[in-house]
Amino acid sequence: MLSDKRNWYAVYTKPRWEKKVYGRLAEIGFEAYCPLNRVRKKWSDRLKWVEEPLFKSYVFVKMAEEEAARVRIVSGVVNFVYWLGKPAIIRNKEIEVIHKFLSEYDEVQVLPLELRTDSRITILQGALMDKKAIVVKVLNNKVRVVIESIGYSLVATIDKSNVILNGNH
Repeated sequence: MLSDKRNWYAVYTKPRWEKKVYGRLAEIGFEAYCPLNRVRKKWSDRLKWVEEPLFKSYVFVKMAEEEAARVRIVSGVVNFVYWLGKPAIIRNKEIEVIHKFLSEYDEVQVLPLELRTDSRITILQGALMDKKAIVVKVLNNKVRVVIESIGYSLVATIDKSNVILNGNH
């Protein structure tokens, strides 16, 4: 029996297969989302608006956990995006924000999170979830942060994907 708990997940696709994977997921009954960005392309004789996937090689799919095998066998799907050893759940609010943003703006750019020493961040998951911290060192895909709490400074090394940059530095 299928659980009623359906969440959004990110699937990693073969390069340039985003629209095909989206279509195939929809064909077999999944709610899927491939955020498309309107961009102007210049050919030698004209300019034309085209829609390109906003996130290269990613498509979002809403499903129950036990439907993962059905998604994995879709042609063009490489695998799920994982977080802490399990397919990463994407919050509904994040999907809504992407959708709203793309409905209001054209030619959107996706840029990597620029974390530097002294960046102020918020931790997204784990025991330190929602804690504010200051980056003291950036290491490949991790950051070392200081969390000031109850009069002590805690130092932790956290995966970059588990933090967001705060608006005011």
